[in-house]
Amino acid sequence: MIEVISDLAPLRKRICDWRCAKLRIAFVPTMGNLHAGHHSLIKLARQHADRVIASVFVNPTQFGPNEDFSRYPRTPEADAAGLEAAGCDALWLPSVDTMYPYGVHGAVRMQVPGVTDTLEGAHRPGHFDGVATVVSRLFNQVQPDVAVFGRKDYQQLAVIRYLVRDMAFPIELFAGETLRESDGLAMSSRNQYLTAEERPRAGEIHRVLQVMRAATMAGTPRAEVEAEARARLGETGFTVDYAVLRRPDLSEPVDGEDGPRVALIAARLGRTRLIDNIEFQ
Repeated sequence: MIEVISDLAPLRKRICDWRCAKLRIAFVPTMGNLHAGHHSLIKLARQHADRVIASVFVNPTQFGPNEDFSRYPRTPEADAAGLEAAGCDALWLPSVDTMYPYGVHGAVRMQVPGVTDTLEGAHRPGHFDGVATVVSRLFNQVQPDVAVFGRKDYQQLAVIRYLVRDMAFPIELFAGETLRESDGLAMSSRNQYLTAEERPRAGEIHRVLQVMRAATMAGTPRAEVEAEARARLGETGFTVDYAVLRRPDLSEPVDGEDGPRVALIAARLGRTRLIDNIEFQ
């Protein structure tokens, strides 16, 4: 039976008990409304630890003023059941007051430079400050040996890697592969916002990423690849924030340069903003 913990003192008691038993602890932070993609992260965490704890916390500091914090779905009972089935030992379910005892506006903030200045950081100012802030607090509360994040949020993973190294958190990071629906759409809690008319078109993001990969490997100039991607998405009804090719560190590659690449897209279909990426050589 999964243990659901909502206060800091019993959380620290549970962590202390595991530490005293010399057990290796893995942590999977989430915002809830969990699906198979999240459950796969629990299973990956289980491969690297003796105990797995997940958190469910809809973090207000990473939402902008016009974003979907108030309508972000909260499903704690279903989340607990799914986590238990996936092999999770404990669920950390803190309140906003527990996470931010001085209130959201009185909170000490974390800021990661450089990697947060582009793409999601440019389109969602302050978003990654909120991510870095809440992840730092969660790491301090849980003090895991291992933490697992998904590759779908590629830039977020880069931010957390920077944070862990710069703050010397003694945590080993693992990245879980993106799980997809049958048409290639990356699993996401936001997919449920898609209307019945929008949902069949949403898989076009993955198809465009595949086209970007093929064109890049065939030697097509980067500017042409990106322009074609934006055009294809626009024809399908998307409003495109970005469709770009980058090096793994998110810097801009030069045409003809060898090495790994990542294609990244963020686009809106109706009221729903979707992100996805593909890494390739």
